[in-house]
Amino acid sequence: MTYQSDLLSTLASRGYIHQMTDAGALDALAAKSVVPGYIGFDPTAPSLHVGSLVQIMLLRRLQQTGHKPIVLMGGGTGKIGDPSFKDEARKLLGEEGIKANVASIKRIFERFLTFGDGSTDAVMLDNAEWLDALEYIPFLRDVGQHFSVNRMLSFDSVKLRLDREQSLSFLEFNYMILQAYDFLELSRRAGCRLQMGGSDQWGNIVNGIELSRRMDGTEVFGVTTPLITTADGGKMGKTMAGAVWLHEDQLSHFDYWQFWRNTDDRDVGRFLRLFTDLPLDEIARLEALEGAGINEAKKVLANEATAMCRGRAAADEAAETARRTFEEGASGAALPSVTVAGGSIAVVDALIALGFAKSKGEARRLIAGGGARVGADKITDEAQLIAVGAEPVRLSAGKKNHGLLVSGQ
Repeated sequence: MTYQSDLLSTLASRGYIHQMTDAGALDALAAKSVVPGYIGFDPTAPSLHVGSLVQIMLLRRLQQTGHKPIVLMGGGTGKIGDPSFKDEARKLLGEEGIKANVASIKRIFERFLTFGDGSTDAVMLDNAEWLDALEYIPFLRDVGQHFSVNRMLSFDSVKLRLDREQSLSFLEFNYMILQAYDFLELSRRAGCRLQMGGSDQWGNIVNGIELSRRMDGTEVFGVTTPLITTADGGKMGKTMAGAVWLHEDQLSHFDYWQFWRNTDDRDVGRFLRLFTDLPLDEIARLEALEGAGINEAKKVLANEATAMCRGRAAADEAAETARRTFEEGASGAALPSVTVAGGSIAVVDALIALGFAKSKGEARRLIAGGGARVGADKITDEAQLIAVGAEPVRLSAGKKNHGLLVSGQ
């Protein structure tokens, strides 16, 4: 489909669109006026991870095409937890923990969006502002009447838990009503006309659209993105060492850069479109590279994605560390490191400490398969102790994971 608006043309050409409500009407609206649009983020940790990056980039694209991003922090819904495609209930956070997480997460958004008072400047709101003030009986009477339990039970996010005979608390079941109410409140308070989110949020978004129409007669819209998986079928943002955090407090610049550098050849073009601002013709050139050339495209991806999230200086530092480590065999200072007390550490413990293995069994299998090395020497004895003196010792797992053991004395 050919779109009139820069917004939908950009989202479509870069691969962000999975589902959309009334594409023609949204396209016409975006072509003639500024569209405020929002995405919600629950502050369950001090940092978001790469799994949230598509949504952050959606808000960035919204602003780049002349519209107004609204970052909605779930200070209210975060006290409940979104049941969407979760195997079990989230742990509930206290007020202070939520506030600290919101403050920490805002630093991430300030790198991707321009905040301010202008018509297309981003704003950050917190749904605790209106959810905390709700009175239960009036809310049930005024809002609850618009929801069918039969229909709510049919949504995939709920049905999955029930089909697995996993507990779904009444608290979590209320989440979709509160999220729909968020859209209604944002349309009233901020003139918000668009909610965006991942494909797992489709049911929640449709609920909000219908609630706004029934209660206020307001026409609002929804857009969802496809589930982003890697070419091998894995979940985007998951590695052997765990989540790929956007904050440098949780993950080093080098590890963040290296995550993008390790992208599967088949994903390079798609990730360049989704996660960088490079022009589409340059991306087409890069993804057409073959053989050793595709490695240069991966470095461009790593440089651009890291510069956007961590700053250009961090990207340059990580790239230089990688060059020295892999091309010259040097130990770059930006590699992940573990401080070793007592002068030595068991190789199995070192692999776990650096995040290269999740358990001793996994570490032993890595060693047995010949994938662990100290410097250039392959480790053959799982009981080996690694001596750590004045100079850092480089420990590697496979070809792509490298870290330093540093003396704590």
